[in-house]
Amino acid sequence: MRPNPVIRALLRPFTRFRRALLLIPAISGILLAAALDRATSAPAPAPTPETASFRIATGPSDSTYFAIGGLLASAISNPPGSRPCEAGGNCGVPGLLATAVTTEGALANLEAVASGRFESGLVQGDVAYWAQLGRGPFEGRGKVAGLATIAALNPEAVHLVVRRSSKIKRIQELAGRRISIGTERAGTPLAARAVMSAYGVPLDRAKVSNEAPARAAELMRKGQLDAIFVVAGQPVAAIVDLAEEMEIDILPIKGKQAERLMVQQPFFIRGQIEGGHYKGAGGVPTLAIPAQWVVSSKVDAQLVHAITKALWHDNMRRLLDTRHPDGKRIRRETALQGVFIPLHPGAERYYRETGVLN
Repeated sequence: MRPNPVIRALLRPFTRFRRALLLIPAISGILLAAALDRATSAPAPAPTPETASFRIATGPSDSTYFAIGGLLASAISNPPGSRPCEAGGNCGVPGLLATAVTTEGALANLEAVASGRFESGLVQGDVAYWAQLGRGPFEGRGKVAGLATIAALNPEAVHLVVRRSSKIKRIQELAGRRISIGTERAGTPLAARAVMSAYGVPLDRAKVSNEAPARAAELMRKGQLDAIFVVAGQPVAAIVDLAEEMEIDILPIKGKQAERLMVQQPFFIRGQIEGGHYKGAGGVPTLAIPAQWVVSSKVDAQLVHAITKALWHDNMRRLLDTRHPDGKRIRRETALQGVFIPLHPGAERYYRETGVLN
């Protein structure tokens, strides 16, 4: 049952405040000169003679990518005048000003980095996998050139959200239902199609649309969608808000179909939607896909080495553990797991120096 409209109206400011809290890491300590621009038009921040700019393509402003990208930008930045690292200041790359930039998502990010429009970007592991093979969304175009990897980051959980009133309990029951599988410029549709196919629900047996998470949540509130796919780190702001305003369930993705999918498409790993993130929902097994931080292969090796070193500095560990719930899952010991695009030579040198790579 949906909350009383009067109560929902009273709660809405608090819901938006909670959503804003999820974005604090993305905007604290960094310059977001291009934060509201789209990937295709966002300008780089103007460097001074003493600084160099470095952009990280992320996702929509309410996405986990944007929040994580903000943390990364904060960690690797160290413009002139910053307090020294040894004095408790920034331990980033001297003279570097990094910026987290909003975009349409993973697929847009990969193409923007490959074309040189951005220095780096966050990409789902499946998008990186298909780009390396020249298949999937890149069929007929061949292997995507100009890319390298800095690290694998957090596992992105496949969220399959349904209205509790829809009575959908299993993935197979999505046939004939109204489903959003995410925008085509994000990575979610690739995973959504794979999951639906594995469980015997072809796209032509469902009423499929391509909505961003916030728009999909709004349509579900209005009763115009039965299910939403979102592939992202936890918590997803749009789902947090949705769960505050109506009763939802998150379907488990498990069983022989999930096991077979992990064999057939090696970017899938076991995941868990944690309880406590979404009111009345969660605590269910799912599949996940590791996020990748990709970089243009043309970026200087010495700079990428310094960026990789800053990423895994002890101060960054504290930021990751305290500034975002999914930050704890970004760990150096898993930085090479699920990496399909070859490491940038600068990153590879760092991992060899520190014994992560033999």
